[in-house]
Amino acid sequence: MKLGVALADFTLPQGPRAIPRHVGQMARDAEHLGFTRVAVMDHLFQIGAVGAAEREMLEAYTTLGFLAASTQRVELLTLVTSAAYREPGLLAKMVTTLDVLSGGRAALGIGTGADFNLAEARGLGLPLPPLAERFERLEETVRICLQMWSGDDSPFEGKHYRLERTLNSPAAVRRPHPPILIGGSGEQKTLRLVARYADACNLFHSPELPHKLDVLRRHCDDLGRDYDEIEKTVLLPLDPGPRGAYAKGLLTELERLGRIGVQHVIGPVRGTDQLAALHALGEYVVPEALAF
Repeated sequence: MKLGVALADFTLPQGPRAIPRHVGQMARDAEHLGFTRVAVMDHLFQIGAVGAAEREMLEAYTTLGFLAASTQRVELLTLVTSAAYREPGLLAKMVTTLDVLSGGRAALGIGTGADFNLAEARGLGLPLPPLAERFERLEETVRICLQMWSGDDSPFEGKHYRLERTLNSPAAVRRPHPPILIGGSGEQKTLRLVARYADACNLFHSPELPHKLDVLRRHCDDLGRDYDEIEKTVLLPLDPGPRGAYAKGLLTELERLGRIGVQHVIGPVRGTDQLAALHALGEYVVPEALAF
């Protein structure tokens, strides 16, 4: 079982000037402690699970570029980009740039975007069409990214996007391309898109998780895809408790997730002192979880 850190809370007692040092230290320490991924949300207003919309929130890809310069080994991605927020050609170029500048450590985390994106989308004038259209745009975006990463610069003609020349220079460093992680648990559309296109899925931690994995397996069987090729990741808050008091319970749950086929758990670090909580996870949880 691998563990990744999702950076989500940027409100600090010292104010915004402390953010660069804090996020850089979190990423460097996570890498040193054995975490394998560092992720950020693709939101522009803070989400309700963390706090009020007015609390500090950083734009995702600018932050990942900063983290690329702050680290050496961890994989960098969003959990997850809303496909409608950026034109696909631009998104492919942004992830490619991150991959080149990080030495091959970028992944594309992508999804349809949720209805709770609506306030920030309307607030900042970003597109967030109805869900059925967002699914269409998600699939076309993934296809465009794959085409650009393949070196094929021929035109792309889709229902929503038309690109005259899908040139992508320099090419991504990672081979065959930056991994594509599709987030979401929808059984009819999302998990079928995972089976068709993705290198990884990201599912919510819920009692339905074994069922969702069974649905994904059935979609893979229908499409002739090897289920084991797809990395199964789960979003789960990581709270070690004071001095590691909750570590045993967290390890029990991680072991259970490993038994049902989850390979990578990614989550925000919980605790009043994020750095202290991160180090407690590194001491009490990460070494044990690697054995699952």
